[in-house]
Amino acid sequence: MTTRAHRFAALLMLLAVAGADAGPCEAPVAVQVLGSGGPEGQPGRASAGYLVWLDGKARVLLDIGGGSFARFGASGARFADLHLIALTHLHADHATDLPALLKSGYFSPRTRALAIAGPTGGGDYPDLEGYLHGLFGPGTGAFRYLAGSLDGSNGLVALRRRTLDADSREPMPVHQTDAYRVSAVGVTHGPVPALAYRVDAGEHRIVFSGDMNGDDPWFADFARGADLLIMDHAVPVEAGPVAARLHALPSEIAAIAKEAEVGHLVLSHLMRRSERALDDSLARIGRVYPGTVSVAEDLDCFTP
Repeated sequence: MTTRAHRFAALLMLLAVAGADAGPCEAPVAVQVLGSGGPEGQPGRASAGYLVWLDGKARVLLDIGGGSFARFGASGARFADLHLIALTHLHADHATDLPALLKSGYFSPRTRALAIAGPTGGGDYPDLEGYLHGLFGPGTGAFRYLAGSLDGSNGLVALRRRTLDADSREPMPVHQTDAYRVSAVGVTHGPVPALAYRVDAGEHRIVFSGDMNGDDPWFADFARGADLLIMDHAVPVEAGPVAARLHALPSEIAAIAKEAEVGHLVLSHLMRRSERALDDSLARIGRVYPGTVSVAEDLDCFTP
């Protein structure tokens, strides 16, 4: 095959992956997966990102890792419709496409501020405010030409920032409208300050674990009764001590889903190591958790 033919075949494959199921979720309440992968470059998987659709509009964006901005476009979501960006933590595979998304707001009719939430800092990790100033701070930020994101100047949409205590074991209010409310709780992701989020919309409850290990007994209470629990499944059962300190093992995922009595467990944030062992992990989870289990793919829609 010629080089040109190889390139054409690769383009067709990318279009098939990124566009086959593209478009908005049509249910009154739904979650769309923008990125089902982690920090590796994986065929067909962008890094972590999710949209909560309410009555046909994308209202909550949870994480925006590498590649998720492209999936945001493929989903048909509109920047103008967003109410909240919620960041679980500040690893690159959960937050790196934020500048691209905010730059797109320049071309949007939106003028009102956009809420953004993220964790407090610790160790090598800044808090949300420090992260945003590192990116956009006037005169110092890596993307200082987008400094208007901090104050709404130069045609950019201002961010209304809320820093949440990553050590909190009690649910914290994040954002509320007449139609839904968002809350968060701190979770353990090794040394990384991290949050889990819950969206309550009418009778429906959706919970996003973000990256976390299985050491937090309060998380099951936070997730209790969820119609959808989206949990990061980044490691197999034989994960080493460093990986297990960062991520929940399949047995821990199963125990949490069972204890919390969730209706539908969605495994996401897959990495090559967890993909290779996926059949084994699903079998282990199925022996403990009696509910529905799905494996996320980019642009999938899930309804509570």
